[in-house]
Amino acid sequence: MFFNLNRYWLFLFLIVLSYGLFEYYRPKPVDWRDSYSNKDKIPYGAEVIYDLLPELVGGQKIESLRIPPYNHLEKNKSTEKSSYVFIKPEFKIDKNDQNALLKYVEKGNVVFISAYDFPSDFLDTLGIKAPRHKPSLKDTAKYVHFVNPLLRDKRGFIFSKDDGSNYLEMAKSANATVLAVNEDKEPVFIRLDRGKGQFYIHNLALAFTNYYVLNPKTNKHAFQALSYLPKQPVYWDEYQKQGRFGENEHSVFRYIVTTPGLKTAYVLALVGLVLYAVFSGKRRQRVIPIVNAPKNVSLEFVKTIGNMYYRKGDHANMAGKLAQHFWIYIRERFGINSARFEENELIETISGKSGLSQSETEALVGELNDENSKWTGKRLVELNQSLEDFYERTR
Repeated sequence: MFFNLNRYWLFLFLIVLSYGLFEYYRPKPVDWRDSYSNKDKIPYGAEVIYDLLPELVGGQKIESLRIPPYNHLEKNKSTEKSSYVFIKPEFKIDKNDQNALLKYVEKGNVVFISAYDFPSDFLDTLGIKAPRHKPSLKDTAKYVHFVNPLLRDKRGFIFSKDDGSNYLEMAKSANATVLAVNEDKEPVFIRLDRGKGQFYIHNLALAFTNYYVLNPKTNKHAFQALSYLPKQPVYWDEYQKQGRFGENEHSVFRYIVTTPGLKTAYVLALVGLVLYAVFSGKRRQRVIPIVNAPKNVSLEFVKTIGNMYYRKGDHANMAGKLAQHFWIYIRERFGINSARFEENELIETISGKSGLSQSETEALVGELNDENSKWTGKRLVELNQSLEDFYERTR
């Protein structure tokens, strides 16, 4: 059993080890997830622009946040001006976050948002829209140009992975300035003045990913867009991309499930343990032989003794045994000790407690006390039947 147990554990260990080595040495496929996270080196991560951001804001402090805007702004009551940067495909905030950002900007701070989709309530508050053109089967990527002549590139910037359907619309009442447009003159980057501060709404989030920031043909767009940020501390939002846990709040399990190779090995180990529990976790023991229950031979013993007495013909001895059993029964059943009573008083007592008539009791007791008469087989059988009837009636 011990050998079999070790064999299963060794088999499971070899499977996990083999898969781990395979995952470690095999060529890693390109991860095309659009994470936009400052921790990811993948093409659609944002590690490069995050690392270069301090140079774009004059060496100011850059702080990555893993909490909602409302939580941070309520906790941080500093009067120092700052900027809040959001870069991801879909910008999501609830009512509390929205109100916190509006107050934050009105006090003279800056919010920079680059996304394709925005909450409708948020856009309505700002007086803008972010519609999309109908999708097309052909390549519809469009060149993007900055409006400012100092930033304008003759060729423009084109992002091949973009479908060209995104653009911005502004209401006439919106206090907005167009900063960049696509080749159809549709705005894709605007500034909205609100209170003492500004909202920068950018509609081409791909431009800030590693793939395009490292591409010499497109990298200027990200740098020139972020050059509108004033030289002041920047809060970089990672809450909408990595979740609420900070760098020091990662558990071992969370690290495993967020790493593809480790996650697969973990699942494989769990499957192996389940298979082991199903096929090898059963209790092992030798086959227990079937042992029949002991037979009750008391009845056979009684029959054997009865036949012995019957064949011997000692009927008087058998009658004495029956009488002895009768007086034991009387003592245990009714608490009557025959030695303490006269015969007439004894008969009355037995009759009163057993429910038999006095004549029946007298005949039975007289038969049992008759030691001088000759006992025949027939008489012995009649006595036994009388006693069985008495026992049956008094139980």
